[in-house]
Amino acid sequence: MDSGDPNYEHERREWVDQYVQVNANRPELKRFAGLVGRVVTVNRNHKAIIDFADGAWYDITASSECLTKLSAEEAKGKYDAKVNSAQVIPEKKG
Repeated sequence: MDSGDPNYEHERREWVDQYVQVNANRPELKRFAGLVGRVVTVNRNHKAIIDFADGAWYDITASSECLTKLSAEEAKGKYDAKVNSAQVIPEKKG
């Protein structure tokens, strides 16, 4: 299938499955400062969908102005794909 957008395909190849940190100097990204995430995919709006291992995914512009790639070695111990904030709903009592 031809996507019709070569930039989109390039961004997907460049960012998917990369470990990243945000540019905390950007006010809209300060809340993610110091966190390591993994890019799950890049959407058609050129946003990287990032899992910060907190039970949610976030869309952040897929660019070096917003994200810094980390090696797997740098991310080791800072990103745990098994961590998830979603919990099983307990059965109702009484």
